[in-house]
Amino acid sequence: MQFIYVLSGWEGSAHDGRVLRDAITKPNGLKVPNGFYYLVDSGYANCPGFLAPFRGQRYHLSSWSDGHQPVTPEEFFNMKHASARNVIERTFGLLKIRWKILASPSFYSIATQRRIINVCCLLHNFIRKEMIEDPAEDEVGTLSLEENIEDEIGNITTVEPTNEWTELRNQMAVDMFNTWRSSQVIH
Repeated sequence: MQFIYVLSGWEGSAHDGRVLRDAITKPNGLKVPNGFYYLVDSGYANCPGFLAPFRGQRYHLSSWSDGHQPVTPEEFFNMKHASARNVIERTFGLLKIRWKILASPSFYSIATQRRIINVCCLLHNFIRKEMIEDPAEDEVGTLSLEENIEDEIGNITTVEPTNEWTELRNQMAVDMFNTWRSSQVIH
């Protein structure tokens, strides 16, 4: 649960796609190696480097409580997507627990707010790296998602939906669903 890129300063009302385009087109912007992807929510386009859930399908983890099971590849994909994205939400929750200044409205200038956010993220990463046990993490649960990927194969430079990427997600959903179904014990 570490931050690899922080782009602070955008208003919360800004369209997700616009913020993402800004992030990947900056000179020192977000780097997405070809062949890899980040999970994004349904506010983003499903495109190379950014894997969005299926729209119009159950998504939230609470949808599968009380023994309800996914019945389509798209629902199963969304369930797994939501579970993985939960790590991101927990990381933001941890930031707000650790630094209360992030959990309330700010009276500081935009420039100062940006610095506060960036410093909190840097300190979060430092604490994650240096502390064997982090008591604040107990409040949101623990899950480690630390993997560094060297960039030797180029980066994604555009944020536009493609048929190829949609087909990739569709096939991934079918494969995941079939693997899951074949592992279910029939009584």
